[in-house]
Amino acid sequence: MNAIVVVIDSLRADHVGCYGNPWVRTPALDALAKESVVFTRAYPESLPTIPMRRTLHTGLRTWPFRDWIPQRAEYVRVYGWQRIPEDQITLAEVLNGESYQTGLVTDTHPYFAPSMNFHRGFSQWRWVRGQQADSYGATGLVDQSRVEDFIPPSLNDMERQILRWIITRHMANQIDRKTEEDYQTPRVFTEAMRWLEQNRRADKFFLLVDCFDPHEPWDPPQEYVEIYDPGYAGREIICPRYGPSDYLSAEELRHMRALYAGEVTMVDRWLGAFLQLVRDLRLLDDSILIVTSDHGVQLGEHGLTGKVSKGLWYELMDVPLLVRWPDGEGAGTRVDAFVQHQDIVPTVLSALNLEPPMPVDGIDLIQIARRTAPGREYVVSGFDDYVWYRDNRWVYIGKNDGTPLQLFDIERDPLQENDLSETETGAAKEAQRHIIREAGGPIPSYRDAIRALDASWYRV
Repeated sequence: MNAIVVVIDSLRADHVGCYGNPWVRTPALDALAKESVVFTRAYPESLPTIPMRRTLHTGLRTWPFRDWIPQRAEYVRVYGWQRIPEDQITLAEVLNGESYQTGLVTDTHPYFAPSMNFHRGFSQWRWVRGQQADSYGATGLVDQSRVEDFIPPSLNDMERQILRWIITRHMANQIDRKTEEDYQTPRVFTEAMRWLEQNRRADKFFLLVDCFDPHEPWDPPQEYVEIYDPGYAGREIICPRYGPSDYLSAEELRHMRALYAGEVTMVDRWLGAFLQLVRDLRLLDDSILIVTSDHGVQLGEHGLTGKVSKGLWYELMDVPLLVRWPDGEGAGTRVDAFVQHQDIVPTVLSALNLEPPMPVDGIDLIQIARRTAPGREYVVSGFDDYVWYRDNRWVYIGKNDGTPLQLFDIERDPLQENDLSETETGAAKEAQRHIIREAGGPIPSYRDAIRALDASWYRV
């Protein structure tokens, strides 16, 4: 039995056809959903990129502040933005010890930071360089006047400086791109297909494919953009401001959404090519296959763009999670139990008939789907100084210090537009109690966590 896990960064569940989207083209994911168990209430254990991946690799929660390690870096991003501690065992290490051939193929550039060591346990790893702010290309070759074309003039100097740096780095990394095959997504899935071809005769293998798209910058080939906003001639917003969306005109916001949708469709196309090879090599029915995302992205809903931690609404928190079992068990079934990323490690090990040799925080998704394990009554998550709670009725967003920000009756208000935090104070307090219980006590603020380590306060 083999295991294949695919992570698609920043993919919103509501931008996938099998999750109800009527206009974004995702035929590969939709076809896979017909063969898989579709979990309709899947959420990040914590956000963003690295905290989620720590959980993905270990099956242990990173929220709220597990195992802080002071970094000698100029920038510290968020809670949990650290390497996996040496005393935590990874899924790849477990499977390597069980004689699995283990492979990691990714272009998720935070993996590459010095000392992060997320390739522990993988006997083979292939890093596709050049995504977003990866220090790969020569920035001196970039036409700075072209960079300015992507930056709205209404932003302040600091915001423009940040976007200028990201876009310059991105353009430097992509300067030799000529055809679609030169884009990062095709390169990732092409490398993953090459890995499968080379390891198809292994007795058993574990392959993790981690694709950074559709994370910004959003600049898919023009044919994908034309699907969603043909003939647009205005400013292209390939990198959103992480904050209010009022800096964009209605046309710019519409086109930004089209760029994101184009990225989603491009990722789906190449995922489809990869899945077709898995099928052609007759590996599909000998493998458990899991496809998920780390989080979504805000595209103007609730007046925000990018990833804004105080805006932990559905556009950030609802992620796809598809699990295809080798024998097709539960194909097409939709499961509404609360699930999170810490559930992936115990699920893979269970499918491979292995007991976890280390403690894990997750629940076997097989048992959840079969209803042989008790489901969760609620889930909690966090991002920076903000916490999130969800049960069958309520979605709560607050600060780590217990300050309530928003409370929504998800049954009556699925788009989370009517804040009830001032009138439904009992529900807000109950959510706070559950959050503290999950955290094992009061949650320190970001600054307090840094001070407790006697570390410097780094700029974000």
